[in-house]
Amino acid sequence: IGWSFNSNRNSELTQSALRMALLNEPPNLGCLFHSDQGIEYAAHDYRNLVESAGMTRSMSRKGNCWDNAVMESFFARLKVESIHSESFAGLDDAYSSVFEYIELFYNTVRRHSANGYKSPREYEQIYYEKCA
Repeated sequence: IGWSFNSNRNSELTQSALRMALLNEPPNLGCLFHSDQGIEYAAHDYRNLVESAGMTRSMSRKGNCWDNAVMESFFARLKVESIHSESFAGLDDAYSSVFEYIELFYNTVRRHSANGYKSPREYEQIYYEKCA
């Protein structure tokens, strides 16, 4: 629901992704925000943004990729299905490709076994209809 793209990996990048997520779907109070132990997630400004949104921070155990398996799987798919199969003329070209993959394919078209072979948007829509 939130992502960002830049040539630098830092806390401003992760804050940008979180701000997008907060605009797209404000969390319920106490929502659990899980990340790995990267320095960009431990930065004071980032932690403050998570907490000011009313979320509870959670971090993976050191060296345990299984704690963050869903995101590890997403990035593996992104690399295999998009990034490694393309050549980019520059940062804007790469950004456009990542945008198309996430917003126009992965979230809307690509079926996921964990979602009963529905796309994330289809699955979310069914969930909200059941809760209404």
